[in-house]
Amino acid sequence: MPSSRPLRADAQRNRDALLAAARDAFLAGEADAHVEDIARRAGVAVGTLYRHFETREALVEEVYRQEVAELCAAPSALLEQHAPDEALRQFLLLLVEHAAIGKGMAAALASIMATDSPVFVDARAQMAACLDRLLAAGSGAGTIRADVDGKTLLRAMGGVCNLRAAEGWREDATRITALLFDGLRCRADITRD
Repeated sequence: MPSSRPLRADAQRNRDALLAAARDAFLAGEADAHVEDIARRAGVAVGTLYRHFETREALVEEVYRQEVAELCAAPSALLEQHAPDEALRQFLLLLVEHAAIGKGMAAALASIMATDSPVFVDARAQMAACLDRLLAAGSGAGTIRADVDGKTLLRAMGGVCNLRAAEGWREDATRITALLFDGLRCRADITRD
C-alpha cells in the first residue's frame, strides 16, 4: 500500500514520468502496453513502477483520474475568461474531447471496468458537479435555463459522446453539442419549481 507521506522529489519525478509514459501509450491505442514497456519509456526500472502502482490496473486508474482532474479544473478558468453561457459551451466541447481521450484509452480502461474500482462513479460525480456549477452560473446570469441539472446534462452528453465508434464522430458530436447548447439557452426565462 503506497504511503500517504509526500514523495521525495526524485520519487515524484519517477511517478510523474510513469504516468506520462502510460498516458502516451494508452492514448496512442497501445492498451496492451506492458508495464515493462511503460517503465522503460519512463526511464525507470519495473520495480520502481510497482513501488508507485501495485498493479497495472492501478496505473490505468491513476492515468484516468488525472485526465478527469484536468477536465474538472477547467470550469474555474472558463468562468474567469468567459460569460457563464460561453463557459458552459466551452466545457461541453471539452467533454467531447474527453470522450476522444477515452476512445484512445478504452481498451486500457476495460481492464478496470470488471473490478470494484470507484473511478468511473467518482468521475461522473465530478463532471456532474462541474456542470451544476456552470449551469448555476448561467442561470444566475439569466442566459441558461434553470430546469436542467448537471447529472441530466452529463447523461445527454454521454449519449452524444457514445457516437465515437462511428467515422467522423467528433464532428457529429460537436454539431449535436451545439444543438444541445442552443436548447439550454432558448428558455433561460424558465425557473425551477
